[in-house]
Amino acid sequence: MLSFMNWTSPEILNSPIEYLKGVGPQRAIILRKELGIDTFRDLLELYPYRHLDKSHIHTISEISPSTEFVQVAGFLGSLQILGTGKSKRLVTTLRDATGVLQLVWFQGISWMEKNLNPGFRYRAFGRVGFFNGEAQLTHPEMEGFDEIKTDGSPLQPIYPSTEKLKAKSLGGRQIAKLTRQLLSQLKEQDIPEFISLEICNKSKLVSRFRAFQSIHFPSTPEDYQRALFRLKFEELFLNQVRTGMIKTQRQKQSRGVLFSQVGRLFNDFYTNSLPFELTGAQKRVIKEIRQDTATGHQMNRLLQGDVGSGKTMVALLTMLLAADNGFQSCLIAPTEILSNQHVNNFREMLKDLPVSVKLLTGSVKSVARRKVLEELADGSLNMLIGTHAILEEPVIFKNLGLAIIDEQHRFGVAQRAKMWKKALLHPHVLVMTATPIPRTLAMTAYNDLDYSVIDELPPGRQPVRTVQRYEYNRPKVMDFIKEEIKKGRQAYIIFPLIEESEKLDYENLMKGYENVKAYFPEPAYYISMVHGRQKAEVRETNMKRFVSGDTQIMVATTVIEVGVHISNATVMVVESAEKFGLSQLHQLRGRVGRGADQSYCILVTGSKLGAEAKERVKIMCETTDGFRIAEKDMELRGPGDIAGTRQSGLLDFKLADIVLDREILQQAIMAAKSLLDEDPELELPVNSSLRKQLMQEKGKTPWSRIS
Repeated sequence: MLSFMNWTSPEILNSPIEYLKGVGPQRAIILRKELGIDTFRDLLELYPYRHLDKSHIHTISEISPSTEFVQVAGFLGSLQILGTGKSKRLVTTLRDATGVLQLVWFQGISWMEKNLNPGFRYRAFGRVGFFNGEAQLTHPEMEGFDEIKTDGSPLQPIYPSTEKLKAKSLGGRQIAKLTRQLLSQLKEQDIPEFISLEICNKSKLVSRFRAFQSIHFPSTPEDYQRALFRLKFEELFLNQVRTGMIKTQRQKQSRGVLFSQVGRLFNDFYTNSLPFELTGAQKRVIKEIRQDTATGHQMNRLLQGDVGSGKTMVALLTMLLAADNGFQSCLIAPTEILSNQHVNNFREMLKDLPVSVKLLTGSVKSVARRKVLEELADGSLNMLIGTHAILEEPVIFKNLGLAIIDEQHRFGVAQRAKMWKKALLHPHVLVMTATPIPRTLAMTAYNDLDYSVIDELPPGRQPVRTVQRYEYNRPKVMDFIKEEIKKGRQAYIIFPLIEESEKLDYENLMKGYENVKAYFPEPAYYISMVHGRQKAEVRETNMKRFVSGDTQIMVATTVIEVGVHISNATVMVVESAEKFGLSQLHQLRGRVGRGADQSYCILVTGSKLGAEAKERVKIMCETTDGFRIAEKDMELRGPGDIAGTRQSGLLDFKLADIVLDREILQQAIMAAKSLLDEDPELELPVNSSLRKQLMQEKGKTPWSRIS
């Protein structure tokens, strides 16, 4: 195991920021508070978000509403202090040959008044705003013409800043001066290289020292791009090595139960009872699980497959594999209804085999519960299916070998620890998720887990047809539902949850419910309603009525149960679809299309949609591919917001973007893989600096996460 004690990074970069010339105690306090800059290293890693070509000065007449930042030059007008209290401000103008631009400061007024000289020539740089239709710069950075130095490069770095920093004269240009001051103090040995020469040459990486110089003060745009490539590659490469080592160490250290054979139960079921031919993807995943469970190490596998792709069949076959080897298994589902459904399906499919399947949920009565617990303890029960009730203290297995978890259950570390206490050797763990994880995200955030993908739909399933309809078309949508009900089908109508107001949600839902009742009067039609304010038993009863076909329509908020299989439901209407995220819309659509009949998803929206909402609706109508949707979702929202993304700092990249930098990510993956294949513990002398770098980043190296 690596130890953090025997490595100190180059001393100068650990120096507190107040010791940098030009900072001092007062500025240090505000740099810490506003930008999180504690040390020289933090300042070095505060990267500019763009560069301004100082050789280019715009004329004032060139400024338009689409101009974001601008640098102009001209003569400063007289200074005026206007307003009082919070609206007090310093106002002046800058005039060039083409026009006049207003400059405004709300903070640092007395300092600016003291240091600006009307009538003198200045350059002003800042973000363009408009007030009463006139362009203005608020809190611009000012330089007198005689102060301007070319510093060998016309490219001026622009750093993040805040109003409080600007008030203390720590705007972007002052931060650039401090960064230049720091770089002038650093030597090559202060920024040591930790990627081997072989990888640097193969990936055409500039040195770290050169990269840090050029990311801040490039001599040319090409110089900047080379530095950017180097530092992005470094971030992604470290991520891959770090997670790759965690995975290797966990595999080495975790003893697991051994499934040494594929026996009679698995083979009999596979040969005689499979209700349909497995897809190529299902066969591939079962082979991967088979290999994992035959090693004597604990399996930790994430199985992702789109809604309806056949994950449950993979779960059943894996449970048979456990039974063949004399082990018990359990499947933990997020809800009672889903647990019931699994038990009924499993019993039906396994009726010709000597396998016992029992249910354990909060509703199982005490006599039946006692019987289940006895059979678990004496080993006569092979498969247990249920909710988190399985995790409770009295549930003791004789020899648990496999735990399958539906990820919707939010199965955290604490629950996993409870699961492990139920067996002498840690059982194999298979986590199933119906939220497709974009491949790039899986390769970074989930790289320390083995993961399998089911990317084919079972034969006979038709893709759900998705259309957008505007609110004024609602009568036609309702007529379409009536047509489907005439054919004996069922429909969902979903209303959004808008988190700001539970009361408003409830009112919207009740209003929607009354509208639906007006279109579908009893006794010709019956409607189930499900929402978060109902008591659990009421919600459960309403769900059961829909599942059993007593009601033809379900009106619900998004509390609709995940994974409930109602093959007779063929219409999903989503009201105010523009208010839903992409992954939510995709999950809702997955509730239909479970049978052989053509199913439909109708997205009802307002007529005025924002650009992002339009994009979401468009991609939903274009494709049913969950992975394509997940990639698009990540493009729109960024990887940090995707469901299931681990908030562990694993994706805390300062420069790299796993969506935009896929090519660099691919190179980093290949470099890290070939390095760890050759030297899994980083013991070779050539990799000693890399090992030290990983130890130094203790906040990011979750060795404790090795299961």
